[in-house]
Amino acid sequence: MTDRPCIFYTDAFLNHGSEDHIEGPSRLARTMAHLRGAGLLERCDRLEPGRAADGQVTAVHTPEYLGFLRAKRTGALDPDTSMTPGSLEAALRAAGAGVACVDETARRELAYGLVRPPGHHAMPGDAMGFCLFNNAAIGAAHALRSLKRVLIVDWDVHHGNGTEHMFYSSPQVLYFSVHQYPWYPGTGRAADVGVGEGQGFNVNVPLPARSTDADYLDAFRRVLLPIADDFRPELVVVSAGFDAYDGDPLGNMLITPGGFQAMAYAVRGLRGSRGIAALLEGGYSEALPSCVEASFRGFLGEEAAVAGPTTDMATLNVDHAVHVQKEFWRL
Repeated sequence: MTDRPCIFYTDAFLNHGSEDHIEGPSRLARTMAHLRGAGLLERCDRLEPGRAADGQVTAVHTPEYLGFLRAKRTGALDPDTSMTPGSLEAALRAAGAGVACVDETARRELAYGLVRPPGHHAMPGDAMGFCLFNNAAIGAAHALRSLKRVLIVDWDVHHGNGTEHMFYSSPQVLYFSVHQYPWYPGTGRAADVGVGEGQGFNVNVPLPARSTDADYLDAFRRVLLPIADDFRPELVVVSAGFDAYDGDPLGNMLITPGGFQAMAYAVRGLRGSRGIAALLEGGYSEALPSCVEASFRGFLGEEAAVAGPTTDMATLNVDHAVHVQKEFWRL
């Protein structure tokens, strides 16, 4: 395995949407410029993602939905999500980055898809919450062609309802989400643990507004890490959203860049014999580039010290998540 990470990026991602939308092209352009200035791009191989094949997309989405997007091309998909002339190409390449990141983890410690549109709200047959295709789910489904156990870690401030839905009955994908609750999209209760053979493989840690770095790391330490130790994932996919940042317009959390770095560092310890496949989700503040940089450094083994006590309400929520998951895991 090489110690040289890679970034999947294409300027096609900038052709989706417009600056009139909060999820506009400049958030990604600014991030790439910042990583270049920080010297991180020099440490990475920059690769161009191809389009996901139809069969890769329809592993988690319906063929009818794919056909609908091809026919529609432009216009509103839901109250928050629209297509412009470059959207389908961008979305297919974002999904392609999900697949390519998974493939690259066989020989790299980190493959990072700096993609848009994001993905974790996309449902099998519907766009939702700025998302057209579920990039992380497409990558995980691709991985299951050769692997048996995939862990998806989602730290976006919003619960990844699409990802949860797609693997809710599967024991092969452990979905872990820490998120603000109650908040959009209204899902992500600790009691939602999966169904059938998938019971226990859906792990939600809903946290109250104004939760801190220490609260998130408490959820990792007491829930994610021991469950992952039991599950023994062969691959870790990260839905890396940064809208839990303190000051993001679409969240009410207090996470700092150091908090994201610490979470990434913790995830690094779960990766097993393969690298980590990380895919950009949300993040709408001016600090997005710094948060992405911090996560890069954590994934690459640069530890961050996070100070401060946990908060009482968040601790109670983590306690509840532990109580729920004790039925399935050694906690």
